[in-house]
Formats: sequence, C-alpha cells, structure tokens
Amino acid sequence: MVNESGCNRVAEEWKSNDFAANMKISVFGAGAWGTAVACYCSGIGHDVTLLPRFNEQAESMRKHRENIDFLPGVKLPASMSIVTAVDRGMDGADVAFLACPSIGIEDLCGNIGKAKKSENLPLLISLCQGIQNENMETASNIIERMLPAFEYGVLAGPTNAKEVADGKNAAMVLATKSARIYGIQERLSSEKLRIYSSDDVRGVELGGCLKNIYAIGAGICDGLRLGDNAKAAYLTRSLKELVTIGVSLGGKAETFYGLSGFGDFIATCMGAWSRNRTFGERIGMGELADDILATQKTAVEGYKTTKALHGICEKNGINAPVIAEIYAILYMKKSVKDSVSALLNRSLKPEL
Repeated sequence: MVNESGCNRVAEEWKSNDFAANMKISVFGAGAWGTAVACYCSGIGHDVTLLPRFNEQAESMRKHRENIDFLPGVKLPASMSIVTAVDRGMDGADVAFLACPSIGIEDLCGNIGKAKKSENLPLLISLCQGIQNENMETASNIIERMLPAFEYGVLAGPTNAKEVADGKNAAMVLATKSARIYGIQERLSSEKLRIYSSDDVRGVELGGCLKNIYAIGAGICDGLRLGDNAKAAYLTRSLKELVTIGVSLGGKAETFYGLSGFGDFIATCMGAWSRNRTFGERIGMGELADDILATQKTAVEGYKTTKALHGICEKNGINAPVIAEIYAILYMKKSVKDSVSALLNRSLKPEL
C-alpha cells in the first residue's frame, strides 16, 4: 500500500501521467459480467485483454466475436484480445479485473501469483460478489492473503451486464485504499458510466454479497404471487436487516445506502435479468434448489452466501430473521409458505 505521506504525490502522478490515459486492462473471467466490463473498457479506448477460463470458450469467442454462452447478441470489439494464458494478462497491465465466480477466486489468485513478471503490478479490482464459508473471507480478503504485494479494490453497483455492454447509462462505486483510485476513477468513467470513489472496501463488498441473498427472497415473493404490497414490505425490512448486518461486520452505514448497497439491492431484487431473483422465483413456484442448480450454467452467488452469512450471524449473535428463513428454505427444505407465516407472526414491535 502507498503510505499517507506518498498519497498526494501518487495521486497527482495518476491524474497527469499520460501513460495511463489509455490503460492496459485485463479481465480475468468471461461470464456475462466480465465480458460486459471488457466490452465497455474497450469501447472507451483502453487496450483490453479478456481471459476466459477455458480454451474452448476462448476459441469460440475469437471465431464468432461473441460470447454465445453468457452474453449473446453483443459483438466483441475487434481490438479486444482474447487469450487464456494468465501471464499474457499480467504482462504490462495497469488494471486487472477479477470477474470469476467467488468460488474460483483462490485458484485465480494462485495463478496470478505464479504469473507476475515485474514489480510494476496492476491494481486488482474484484467483481466477485459472494462469500463461500463462515470464515467471512470475501474476495478482497483472499487477494490480501494470497497476493500481499498487490494493491486491490472492489467495483460494485446496480448494473446489468447486457445494459452496460449495450452502452446504457449506469453508475458504480470503486472502493480501494490505493492512491491510484484518483486516476483510475477518471479513466474508467464516461458519459455512459459514472464511477464514484470510496475507501470502504469492506462495506462495498458486503453490500454486493448480501443483496444476492435478499434477491432470492424477492424472487420467492414473485413466485408465490404475493403482490406489490407484500414485496414492498419485504424489501423494506430486508434493507434494514442488510444495513444492520453490514455495519456489524465492519462496513460503514452510509455505504449501504449508496450504489453498492441500496442501489444494487433494488436492481438485483427487481430486475427480471437477476439470476438470484429468478432462482428465488423458481423456488417460490415449487422447484427445489438442487434441481435448479443442477441445470444452471451461471453462478447463483446468493445460494452459498446464504449458508455462510447465516452461520456468521448465528456465531456473532446478529438478529437476521429474513436470512434465517431463506436459509431454512434452501438448506432445510422448509415450506416457503411456512417461512412467510413465520416472518408475519413474529412478535410485534415499533418500527425503528
């Protein structure tokens, strides 16, 4: 990390240094979101390398100039390089986005550690939004543990991959302790995508993880056809619970009312495109979680995050009745109607 005395100097260098005006950017992971970020960065003039995990996917994307499996209908810029060799992605990059599912972040960090070529290391920006176990390790925690020489950050906010790739307007927040944020924020922003800055890495990351759980619950409301009144009440109480948990686990309250908290929460709970909401809707309509996941190509991050956060809340004495009921539905096969009844019949109290 850059120490405080050097922050102003480094910040000024990144604001004025011409080499970073058009950055060299690598995106590790070619799901829908990784592909969309790569397309966006290429579209605003950066030198972009996209790194799918598998050779077969890379060959298909090079041949068709399209991510047929995860982002169909979006043409990949001709200038974008598509490779699988991690050392190619690390070579000379200013920024490296980590866009793999959270379950794959340790393997990716291990490969990056083996491939680093110089002391001029890129800023690693996580796009991962999940927690796999009760150790409470988020992607940034894993990066810090496995790649201590690298500076890192988290990018999150209410964004649908297809809309970003299509150039529709959006806003996100980039959280990092690195002084390079001042230049990178400017160089990633455009008239289509506004990037805000934050130093609350913990809060931004937790917001992105927690909203996936509540989106499953929102989908259950949709699957049960509970109506707008019930869903509005569910969202209101869930947001309150999200803030309580997030602050208890080290985030700043104001972060959870921002783009990576409230903004991402609303988009993911309401969007027809949301994988977590759609997963919940199917649960509400009577399907079993295991059956859905067995046929699901894309990651439903909220599924494993529910188990991890439920355990964390139990361990730390955090009152989280909504997460407790979603956990019971997903992992204990509790009836969705019984869970709704349990929430509605909790003891009455003032709204605070």
